[in-house]
Amino acid sequence: MLEVRGIEASYGASQVLFGMDLTVGAGEVATLLGRNGMGKTTTVRAIMGIIQPHGGRIMFDGAGIQGQPSHKVAQAGIGLVPEGRQIFPNLSVRENLIATARKRNGDGENWNFDKVIDLFPGLAPRLESAGNQLSGGEQQMLAVGRALMTNPQLLILDEATEGLAPLVRTEIWNCLADLKTARQSILVIDKNVAALTKIADRHHIVEKGRVVWTGTSDELRADAELQARYLGV
Repeated sequence: MLEVRGIEASYGASQVLFGMDLTVGAGEVATLLGRNGMGKTTTVRAIMGIIQPHGGRIMFDGAGIQGQPSHKVAQAGIGLVPEGRQIFPNLSVRENLIATARKRNGDGENWNFDKVIDLFPGLAPRLESAGNQLSGGEQQMLAVGRALMTNPQLLILDEATEGLAPLVRTEIWNCLADLKTARQSILVIDKNVAALTKIADRHHIVEKGRVVWTGTSDELRADAELQARYLGV
């Protein structure tokens, strides 16, 4: 579904990506793993058209999307839960969800307001609260729900559980497991390797702007040296 090949990207004169490669198949959960500053978020920004790569190609559902503006990438079927959540602070929970509502093209059951609230029942008593009145966990649930309201073919989560309380982290992981069961394609960035290896099919480890290892959850769990080398603090 998503194929990134040889992407190079920079911020001004500072190059961050040096030939980034990754793949997410239909119905697959894939990850981008690595220490801070290795290019994971920059990769997401390049995919979403927030920054424009100066080399390589990005294919989504058989079509090239590199060079497209962000709204075109979203319309193509990619939903983003950005680092820092970035919900609309002055809109209510209800308005945040309705603002991004979009029906899926083609076959398949659509996400709608009621389905999102069923997925995150903790948002139900907060529907009229402004986004900036929510806790961090509530904001993350809202950010996921907002992305699902676009009915994406691919859902990308950047730092899925960063800064969240343990109980909220568990709820997010359970949500992703449910989405996987429903055959939602997902690309997720997070530091919790133990949780990710329970739900992900494929992992990409990033070091200095390129993928240095790709493999399955079983392979990653079995290689303590690999984890220490590239993921340890």
